[in-house]
Amino acid sequence: MKDELVKSDLKPPFRADHVGSLLRPKPIAEARKAGVTGDALKEIEDREIPAMIKMQEEVGLKVVTDGEARRAFWHFDYMGMLNGLDLEQRDPEAGIAFHGVKTAPTVSTITQKLKFPADHPMLEHFKFVKEHTGVCPKISIPGPSAAHFRTAPEDIFVEEYKDPEAFTAALADCWKEAVDAFYAAGCRYLQLDDIFFAYLGDPKHRAIWAERGQDPDWLIDRYAWMLNEAIKDRPADMTIGMHMCRGNFKSTHAAEGSYEAAADAIFNKADVDVYFMEYDTDRAGGLEPLRLLPKGNKRIMAGFITTKTPELEPIDEIKRKFEDASKFVDMDQLGIAPQCGFSSTEEGNNLTMDDQRRKLELVIKVAEEIWDDA
Repeated sequence: MKDELVKSDLKPPFRADHVGSLLRPKPIAEARKAGVTGDALKEIEDREIPAMIKMQEEVGLKVVTDGEARRAFWHFDYMGMLNGLDLEQRDPEAGIAFHGVKTAPTVSTITQKLKFPADHPMLEHFKFVKEHTGVCPKISIPGPSAAHFRTAPEDIFVEEYKDPEAFTAALADCWKEAVDAFYAAGCRYLQLDDIFFAYLGDPKHRAIWAERGQDPDWLIDRYAWMLNEAIKDRPADMTIGMHMCRGNFKSTHAAEGSYEAAADAIFNKADVDVYFMEYDTDRAGGLEPLRLLPKGNKRIMAGFITTKTPELEPIDEIKRKFEDASKFVDMDQLGIAPQCGFSSTEEGNNLTMDDQRRKLELVIKVAEEIWDDA
């Protein structure tokens, strides 16, 4: 960071935050579309990302990311950089189904024993942000559930990992190595995007796993165990955030359903500090699951502001939602963030750069009006 003496108000958790991904600047998007790779692409990214960081600082955020601008996908890029996990491009029908559209046909395969490599590129991605900001740098990586959820049993080629308990234990170990490595790189605010807890509240996705012979409720508890194993030994000065949503690709979604099935597991079986929870539509169900958050220092960043459409939510409407939420959880344990990233994949949602900025400005304004603190 520009100033190594971090002010107390620049330490997480914050009242105003965001999930992490941002719309890709035009030079990066065009370079990728043209097939630019390697050092030539990195040069463009290194030139554009400081402006993305500056924009976040200008709107008043005390925490910034690189917008995930070096990634094509929020999770596949990270996963494909692990030892033992390979990505394959298959028939277009293998793409991930969203509401009315499919992603590129990327498939996760497990070919060797899993390990987090000491030279994982995202360590340098974080360091770049840290060197270019005067506020708190954050990086978001997929949670360990992503590698399990996105790997079909038939694509596991390590015999030991064909046992779900052994596979999930290996994932927990691999992510623990990641947590340790990011801390050593100077990261004090690490966010794990563990969106599949929310997916497992959707009857459709629950049925898919049941057909594969895995109880979705067992998976929820096992995902919480994996997450906790990965983070439980982190140093006291490292804050762990966790994001949950129901899919985000070109302003569409892939799941729907309440948090009720997962609430006890995420709140009480994982030592997470900050929860980013999608709540911009009825797809997320009601606020009742928030009652299971234990009293104390854990904080829920309520996603009442959407990143899927450009229209700004009325502040009075957002305040009413916080009043409703306060019936289940103390207002002091709440904060505000958009419901998801603006560009979970490189394609981005259906907003402009100006729309994105106005959404972030709204986050700050809400935090200032409700808590007198952004």
